[in-house]
Amino acid sequence: MPQDIQQGCKAQNVRKENTLADTTLKKQREFYTIKENNTEEIIEKKSKFIANLFYVETVKQAENLIKETKKKYHDARHNCIAYRIVENESIIEKSSDDGEPSGTAGRPMLDVILGEDIYNVAVVVTRYFGGVLLGTGGLVRAYSKAVQEGFRESRIIEKKHGICLTVTTDYTGIGKIQYIAGERSLPILDSEYTDRVVLKLLVPVQEIGSVENAITEGTNGRAQLEQDGECYYSVIDGEVQTFDH
Repeated sequence: MPQDIQQGCKAQNVRKENTLADTTLKKQREFYTIKENNTEEIIEKKSKFIANLFYVETVKQAENLIKETKKKYHDARHNCIAYRIVENESIIEKSSDDGEPSGTAGRPMLDVILGEDIYNVAVVVTRYFGGVLLGTGGLVRAYSKAVQEGFRESRIIEKKHGICLTVTTDYTGIGKIQYIAGERSLPILDSEYTDRVVLKLLVPVQEIGSVENAITEGTNGRAQLEQDGECYYSVIDGEVQTFDH
């Protein structure tokens, strides 16, 4: 049976873990990812390429989804994979050619992820052979295109690493706090108006010091500030969504 694989070629399987350097911050404070899972399909010279994109938060989750996808497409000749995940203050990247000639599938898929600067995503591209050999260059282009199409049809969102800041003040200080929040585009999660005003703000980690200073100066020290946990968040269609990772 014709195959785009030369004798002796082995699937590439590369996984690397890089402790985040100062250039990418000790914790990945802001990054882009996909909002939800997506599936796209392309045809190249009668071969069908099905790209499944998954939003993931851990390597374990990615590996389980890859396993499930390979089981779903068990009759396909190749199920090539790539992922890039922020976990435990490291960036974990992995790719596999799954029987295609070395460097023609998994690595090009990972290169698309890197080029789009997307994190917390796992991609499986399934190939059903159509009877026409694509050659190494054709395979690289096809696997890359399948992932590109997947991203093109996906909703890309920006996730920020933030701190929930509870601000308690009197009514004379509320206007200044609202001005600071609006000027810095800080989401207001909740507000409570009684004899005092309590606002819960989401503040990007790298801005927490300057925001606290601005509020303290703007209210002449009358506001009480309390940091109440960390989370990742994204503003989607004007609504704030929070995530654990």
